[in-house]
Amino acid sequence: MASKYPEQEARLSQIAAKAGTDAERLVKDAALRLLEEDARFPAAVQEGITQADRGEFIEDAEMDARLEQMLRS
Repeated sequence: MASKYPEQEARLSQIAAKAGTDAERLVKDAALRLLEEDARFPAAVQEGITQADRGEFIEDAEMDARLEQMLRS
């Protein structure tokens, strides 16, 4: 059976080869990282809410710097 996504599969194979692994392992690792992040996100949001409730805020410039750093990584 032909794949519905041959271009995407080819790209995954290229990325995996550069990483020294195979496409299946690459996808599994990415899925696991996504699940881990999904599990951490609600806790991080709750911590932010708790800090805000205590009146702990950061200045706009600091927030801008943090967002910039997150986007670069």
